[in-house]
Order: sequence, then structure tokens, then C-alpha cells
Amino acid sequence: MNQPYDIALSAAQKLLDAGADAAACSVSQSELREFNVDVGKFSLLRTTFDNALSLTAIKDRKRGAVAINDLSDAAIDQAVAECLIAAESAATDPAWAFADVPQDKDFCQGSPEADLDKLFLRTKELLDTVHSEYPKVSMEQMIVSHRRVRRAYHNSHGVSYRTLSGLYGVDLTFSGRDGDKSSSFNGSGAVTDSLDTPLIDLGAIRQCLADAEQQVHTVPAEGKYEGTIILTPDCLNSMLYSLLGNFVADGVLLDGTSPWKDKLGQQVVDPRLSISLLPGHPDIVCGEKYTDDGFLSEGYDVIKDGVLQNFMLSLYVANKLGARRAPNSSFSLVVAHGDTPLQDILAGVKKGLLVARFSGGSPSPNGDFSGVAKNSFLIEDGKIAGAVSETMINGNLAAMLNNLRAISKETVKDGTTVLPWLAVDGITISGK
Repeated sequence: MNQPYDIALSAAQKLLDAGADAAACSVSQSELREFNVDVGKFSLLRTTFDNALSLTAIKDRKRGAVAINDLSDAAIDQAVAECLIAAESAATDPAWAFADVPQDKDFCQGSPEADLDKLFLRTKELLDTVHSEYPKVSMEQMIVSHRRVRRAYHNSHGVSYRTLSGLYGVDLTFSGRDGDKSSSFNGSGAVTDSLDTPLIDLGAIRQCLADAEQQVHTVPAEGKYEGTIILTPDCLNSMLYSLLGNFVADGVLLDGTSPWKDKLGQQVVDPRLSISLLPGHPDIVCGEKYTDDGFLSEGYDVIKDGVLQNFMLSLYVANKLGARRAPNSSFSLVVAHGDTPLQDILAGVKKGLLVARFSGGSPSPNGDFSGVAKNSFLIEDGKIAGAVSETMINGNLAAMLNNLRAISKETVKDGTTVLPWLAVDGITISGK
């Protein structure tokens, strides 16, 4: 089998030979080995292989792109032809470009070689620990895996990267059960480059399992009121994903709908909050090494001490707007922790919710959101008053980050993000 770099080099050259002014090719070959546990029993051990190739051509300031999963010569030749046809039929746009500072780098990260014996033992240990320590948890599915990936990128400006990476992952789906009653489904997971730590101690897995046992019997939230919610790291991750997509990403800046489009260098959220994208952070496993446009990835702050520092712009949109390109294209989210222990934050809440999962539609362009708090707990007089049945919450993404009550001292590190608990005021909570 040809190495990814050889394929990328050849395919990019074929685009040039076919008439492209500039060309880029990305290739990946992955091998996934996984154990599946269904309803508490080992059900499957399998190995799967996946290939992917993407071609991009620029011709006469027009861009064409094609993606395939067949790396045969015939399939690549056809993709090259289709890519040029796509470019020739596209609209002229001088903003299309690739990284043009020559690079030639190799990267190796994580654990490319799988220790399947140890992975099996850790999987069995995880299953046994759940059975013994969390007897009210029903494990619907457990997938524990190792993924090895070879990647390569080459463009016609002399930019070449080759990456070999490997990581272990655990993904759990479960619910709490007590007799004929059960909680709603929940999940947890993490990735790691080492099997030295028991899988159950990764990320927030233990906390989520313990919570599931407490969520079988729920109490309703009464009335409608404005209160405090504490977002768990998992829920914070999804909320920030929506926030950044609505306020600092390509689409909303290109079409001018972002409420923050003119706020670079200004305070947009509470000054205690810093939000960064850091693929090179020591707690991020196998972070991005180069961007989709061919630049070496560097960490950066989106928000620092409440001030908007950067937009999350691709090279194309940055060129369209005459703005600064984002230094990476990852979502390796790191939020700086605070100095208040979580228990102290809870103790200071008169009435509100601890929200582990939010289920709702996409926020409106200005950041308004409305949905259901799931797998959550009622807080009354500084104490957890029991798991709460599904309760509506409403607010505004930007406003809630300006109504910040506290950021926890503790963080959860799941291999992809590093996030604290975040307490915010001014959220409308609607019960019965």
C-alpha cells in the first residue's frame, strides 16, 4: 500500500499537470480496533480500516474540491478530473488560497502501537468496577478502542506534513435503574494516549455514573423563575460550541450576522473568563498539528480576561474580510479555571439547577436559546435537592457569560478539552 505522503504528492502533481494553478491534497489511512460491550457483556472485537483523500484545486482564481475514500490510481485520476471540472465551473474569487510558506515536517504523537492485551484488561476492569461500585447503572453500550492514523498533506507551494498518531478512546452509554424505574440515557467518554490510568478515572466518567444512579427518581421544578444554573464541563462544552459558532465563526462573520463582528479588542464577557483553542496543550491528546489550509497550528485565545482577541477564521474568510486568520482550525477548547471550589459555588446558590445536558434547537442569531435541562439536579438553599425531571431553561449565550457568578477551581480533562464548572445567573427556569 502506498504511503499517504506518496499519494498526496502524486495527486497534487496530477492536478497541476491537468491545468490547476495551485493544488493541495490531504490523505489519511486509519486502523481502528475496538471492543464492544452490549448490555454488560462483551459482544464484539473488530478491526476496521478507513481511507480518505481530499483534493483542492485553484484555477483562474476559481476553486474546486473533491473528497473520496478510494485510494486506487483509477479513483484518484477520476477525482482529479472532477476537481478540475468543479473549479472551472465555479465563480471567480481571489480569496481562495493555500499556505504558501514552504514547510516539510514529520510528527509522531500519542501511542501509535496498540497494546490490545492491556486494553482488554482495562476494559474488563471498567466493566467490573461499574458493576461493583455503581450497581444501579445499566450499561447499554461500552466501546473501547485504539485508533492509529497516518496522515499527509501536500500543496503546490512546497508545504508538506506527515503525521503518525495513535490514541485510546472510551465511549459509554448508560442509564440509572431501580426496579422498574429508570433515568434518561446519559453518556460519557474520554481519549488518552496511555493505559496507565484506569479508564473509569478518565474525564468525568465516575461523576456521570454516580449521577445516573441519583437520576432514577426525580422531583419536578416548581413554577417559573429567574435563577442560577451551574453548567457541568460537558454541558459547558456544548454551550460554548454554540456561542463560538454564533459569534466568531466563518459563516456569521462572512454574512455579517455576528453580534460581535465589530468587537475585536473589546470586552464582551465577564473579565474572569478566558476561552482558548490550544491543540498543543499538554492535556489535549493528539492535538491538531496543521490547519485545513496548510499552516502549522498554534494555540490562541479567542477571549482573554473577557476581551475578544481573535475570530475563528479560515484563510478564505480572512482574505474575504481583510481580517486575521485563526492560528489553528481545531476545537481543542481550554477554559481557564477559577479560584472557587465547586462545593462553595453550590453553597452560594439559593435556587437553581446543576445542568449536565442541554437539549434544544440552534440558538437564534443573537444567541437566544431555549431548551430542556436533562440529567440535571435541583439546587435549593445551597444544597442538591434531588434530580429534577426535564425542565425548560431560557437565556442568551452572551448575556449569561456577562452574568457570571463563579468559575470552579476544579476542571475536567477528557483528552479533547479542559473545562471547569461555570455558574451563571439570570437564566429563566420553567417547571410545573
